[in-house]
Amino acid sequence: MLEVNLSGLKLKSPIILASGILGVSFSSMKRVIDAGAGAVTTKSIGPKPRKGYKNPSIIEIYPGTFMNSVGLANPGIDEFISEIKEIKKHNIPLIVSVFGDTKEVYLDVAIKAEKAGADAIEMNISCPHAEVASIGIDKDLTYEIVKFLKEKLTLPLFVKLNPNVTCIAEIAFAAERGGADGVVAINTLSALKIDVNTKNPILSHGSGGLSGKAIHPIAVKKVYELFKILKIPIIGCGGIDSWQDVIEFFLAGASAVQIGTALYKGTAIITEIINGITQYLKDNSYTSITDIKGLTHQVKTQEVPDFD
Repeated sequence: MLEVNLSGLKLKSPIILASGILGVSFSSMKRVIDAGAGAVTTKSIGPKPRKGYKNPSIIEIYPGTFMNSVGLANPGIDEFISEIKEIKKHNIPLIVSVFGDTKEVYLDVAIKAEKAGADAIEMNISCPHAEVASIGIDKDLTYEIVKFLKEKLTLPLFVKLNPNVTCIAEIAFAAERGGADGVVAINTLSALKIDVNTKNPILSHGSGGLSGKAIHPIAVKKVYELFKILKIPIIGCGGIDSWQDVIEFFLAGASAVQIGTALYKGTAIITEIINGITQYLKDNSYTSITDIKGLTHQVKTQEVPDFD
């Protein structure tokens, strides 16, 4: 009922751990799988160790809504290979998120992850508080780097999209033309929170990425838009906090979803969400979650009249 085939990845459920949350070690990722997730995405891994930004690097600004500016802190791919191998010993579906400063560096990190046993690669070209965001705002750069990697990788390649653009559709379409096997929509939204007493930004880096409940309707709208133009799968990401949020993404056109921020409550939320989805499908006489994909597009909405 919950099984999905995502560009060749056969997952027991459509819930995937989002990059940046718990995706640092085998033990944390295994907890997510044990709770019912179908796959895990690692923290974004680069060519060498990176400390990231100083604390405070993450804050809760409204209930269930956070702002972070971690700065792509990671151990580097050479150090991370041992974690990949450990994860694959337990047959856990693994998506490795990669980043770099050139297409050659992206490829080098991705190739090392592939050789270590990764099942798919996710390209981070959209982190709003790091240099990689400059790729994800340019359709030509996106096309070029996706095409470059896809020509040399055998694994499915997913592209995580930047919502901080004028037209996310043209970036997504560029990724599809470049050969991407799917897109992840969306990454965090660029944001700033200021302490009115000190007059300083609260995060050490200044601005950061907004995630959690507040961005969910925005993410659903982006998935809805992309479903109209893309032939490749869309992985919905942004503010999932309940089973209803997952159903929304699927109705908008998602083929799978990623959960991140809500895991501050603990991994049990994944089990709760899966139970809720299963009950919803049974109550509505669906045999598979794929039966509801894109159904909202069948609803005729009010057209905006032209101005004479």
